Amino acid sequence: MGYVMVGKAKRPLMAFVMVLSYSRRIFLHFSLNAQMDSFLRGHVLAFEAWGGVPWVILSDNLKSAVLERMGDAIRFNPQYLAFAAHYRFEPRPVAVARGNEKGRVERSIRYIRDNFFAARVFTDVADLNAQAKAWTDGPAFTRPWPEGVQLTVAQAFETEQPKLMALPLDSYPVDARLEVSVAKTPYVRFDLNNYSIPHTHVQRTVTVLASADRVRVLDGEAVLADHVRCYDKGVQVEIAAHVEDLVQQKRGARQHRGMSRLTQSVPAMADLLSSAAA
Repeated sequence: MGYVMVGKAKRPLMAFVMVLSYSRRIFLHFSLNAQMDSFLRGHVLAFEAWGGVPWVILSDNLKSAVLERMGDAIRFNPQYLAFAAHYRFEPRPVAVARGNEKGRVERSIRYIRDNFFAARVFTDVADLNAQAKAWTDGPAFTRPWPEGVQLTVAQAFETEQPKLMALPLDSYPVDARLEVSVAKTPYVRFDLNNYSIPHTHVQRTVTVLASADRVRVLDGEAVLADHVRCYDKGVQVEIAAHVEDLVQQKRGARQHRGMSRLTQSVPAMADLLSSAAA
């Protein structure tokens, strides 16, 4: 859906669209990338909005769903298969270059572009998603049902919703996860920005878990840092306590270096300083 500028970063504006086959109820959610976590998060939010899970989900042959196919032989993305197993739906990619197999969603995308997105003004993605929810729960939900003007989409959904599968007790973890090696400075690099961590964890490997709005840094199960996610570029995102601890550690190190130089020049100074401290 074009691009948006976030500070100095030019980010793609991506729309996740899912449509229920019978009622044509639309789910719409925007993000600033098309990575696996955003793809799966769109599914989870759609299931929660509908209060259930479809038995079969048709999808495009994007890499988040299909790694490779030769005719009817399909090699699914293993993460998508694990996600489908958790929610118990059958993933079914449409045939390549067969737009007619997903006409319901293709028509819905045109409807979104013409009736929602055209000339839309928004301050950020959170604002755009709030407007999208108001639209999908309002005008798009109360529009005439495409299969017969005697019903609205909302009335058709009343018939369809009880036939959806129940949501599992636990949501699938969709946060982006990666292992990061920390250099000599107490920061981890993630998605064009640096996030502070305690200086005690430099030159170690830590785990970054990133949701749409938070970035957490973990050492095993211990949370080292919890930051608001930044979509700008080249920003140093810091927690004040991390910086203060580093300043204190460096100040102490400088004092010890001065003491070491003094005792190296005058060996008896070590005894004098110990006596003075006592």
